[in-house]
Amino acid sequence: MVGYERRTNCQPFDLLRAGLSYRGDKTCQSDVVNITTRFFSGNMLVMNNEHCGKNGKGGIALYDVTNPLKPFKLSEHFGDRGFINDANDIHSAFAWDTGDNAYAVMVDNFETTDVDILDITNPSRPRLIKELNLNTTFPSIVQPDLGATSSFLHDMTVKKIGAKWVMLLSYWDGGFVQLDVTNPANPTLIGDTDYTNPDPLLLERTGVRLSPEGNAHQAEFTSINRFFIGTDEDFGPYRVGQFQITTGPNGGVYPSVIVPGAAAPSILPDKTLNGPVVYGGYGCPDSAAVTSPASIPGYLASLQPGEEKIVALQRGPDGDPSATEPACFPGEKAHEAVVAGWDAVLFVARHVVSSPPEPLPPFCGSGAFVEVVVGICTTHEAYHKLFNTPVSFTYPDGPAIGTTGERIRVDSIFDGWGYVHLFSNTLSGGKFAELDTYAIPEAHDPAFASGFGDLTVHEVATDPQAADRAYLAY
Repeated sequence: MVGYERRTNCQPFDLLRAGLSYRGDKTCQSDVVNITTRFFSGNMLVMNNEHCGKNGKGGIALYDVTNPLKPFKLSEHFGDRGFINDANDIHSAFAWDTGDNAYAVMVDNFETTDVDILDITNPSRPRLIKELNLNTTFPSIVQPDLGATSSFLHDMTVKKIGAKWVMLLSYWDGGFVQLDVTNPANPTLIGDTDYTNPDPLLLERTGVRLSPEGNAHQAEFTSINRFFIGTDEDFGPYRVGQFQITTGPNGGVYPSVIVPGAAAPSILPDKTLNGPVVYGGYGCPDSAAVTSPASIPGYLASLQPGEEKIVALQRGPDGDPSATEPACFPGEKAHEAVVAGWDAVLFVARHVVSSPPEPLPPFCGSGAFVEVVVGICTTHEAYHKLFNTPVSFTYPDGPAIGTTGERIRVDSIFDGWGYVHLFSNTLSGGKFAELDTYAIPEAHDPAFASGFGDLTVHEVATDPQAADRAYLAY
């Protein structure tokens, strides 16, 4: 099999409009597979399609390339249509021939049931035969105690090992998962990997004890199937530190997370978000306009060197009788804030239906960001503490728009770039043991955290003849 992946400059327009997180890079990934069934015999090009703008087309494309000088289209843009009118956006695809039948698996970018398996025995009429969300079908793969909560399919491969057809899936924060797809319409769990806590390579290189980041990006079996190698792609060498209210009677540490699609404080010159916070309401395009920092008496003069202009925007509106406009995505709120002159946005979790405790970690939505802007999400309780108002989960609620609250501080912690894992392919207690890790030295050196490009691993290719050799793209 020949694999080809080409980076493009496409922006995930449809995902941004949907408020979903996309899978890191926009790629066109193609594989050529020899397929022999009663409907087709020859070399088949299997290609995914990711949307690039409003006229983009999704799904899988199959071409007869037995004569590569005269390719022939067998089918095009086939896939699940559960989200939009066109076939859903597909990040990658992989096909295999079992003898009498042929199948393909796709990454569905638009749905949580993101493992889509097709019967392509007749490539002119593909059939969707199975959809899976591994987080719900096989919940044992998730490690929520690590704080690695973005668990979704990024890449996969299928190989016959013994009498079984084994699918190896890279499931981001869910780690690397193996399914028995001998019957592709009814996959069963073989086992999966767990991330070692604390991160072993970071601890070895820097002496810092931090939980692992996850980010399982791609994996392959070695030629004799004794091991498999997985790569964790990481887009930034810093994570968010503690969210603190630093002034006033309610000073202290409160729960927080990065809003998916927003930037972390590490993009700031001092890698720290700090400053006084002003309440801006809901911040949607149809909401009351976000107040500009210049219009708030004394606000700009109160800023100390190194502080940012920070506006707090609530999630929603949802059920607020004083704000009947439709809710919007956090990226749309951030756009309104940036246009008004703010440097960063503190997003606030919405009201909960019942009394506390509210859900943790906090969630303020995701996606639709246009500008590169720092966006932190904190709890509804912390929002009240920040503005020194009684903690309330009913309407009316909170301060008036334009009210200045206390100061906050959210720093950054160096945690290095993504790296490589070597796993045993022998199952023990439902898990595959991690045997070793590898990263280039610069990946765990803070001196190379910026100005040297992204020092993360991307993919691995194992040598089909040499069992002890692999090739890594950094």
